[in-house]
Amino acid sequence: MTPGGEFTDLSGKLLIAMPGMGDPHFEKSVVFLCAHSDDGSMGLIVNKPAPGLAMDDLLEQLEIPRGTGSRNVGVYFGGPVEHGRGFVLHSGDYATASTTLKVDERFGMTATLDILQDMAAGGGPDQRILALGYAGWGPGQLEDEIHQNGWLTCDATPEIVFAPDNSSKWVAALKSLGIDPLTLSAAAGRA
Repeated sequence: MTPGGEFTDLSGKLLIAMPGMGDPHFEKSVVFLCAHSDDGSMGLIVNKPAPGLAMDDLLEQLEIPRGTGSRNVGVYFGGPVEHGRGFVLHSGDYATASTTLKVDERFGMTATLDILQDMAAGGGPDQRILALGYAGWGPGQLEDEIHQNGWLTCDATPEIVFAPDNSSKWVAALKSLGIDPLTLSAAAGRA
């Protein structure tokens, strides 16, 4: 909700965790919001790789054969909810008829085995992040956290979301707002 009480759809935006948020899952995290409505919000953390886990591990568990043209990509910690469930945030060049959530022309999210099969065969989207789990908020919860200075929001760009250097994404997102991370304080306040 905006200060005037109107709902602002933040789907396709990035949430940037503020210092001092207090939840270790989200410390210095960048979350891509896949869906945001009056009913709640769902997003994927795009800058926290799951240590020691790669797509090949998941393909083996799911008994999906890997083709010769496939790339073994890292797996991300998408968030603390349903961390056994997989999601692929990807560029807009890929979509399945009924299972891809088209966020906008640049981003889509698919959570079905067909995208993993396509990726294993060497196809699928040009850019992708494979994540286990997601970040979720109930109705009004995210708006409250933003109001309490837990998050900043900025436009999502493929250059930030799919950047190969995960450690730079938080800083890049802040800099897209013209904010120097060194000037941020863990103490929040209102004037």
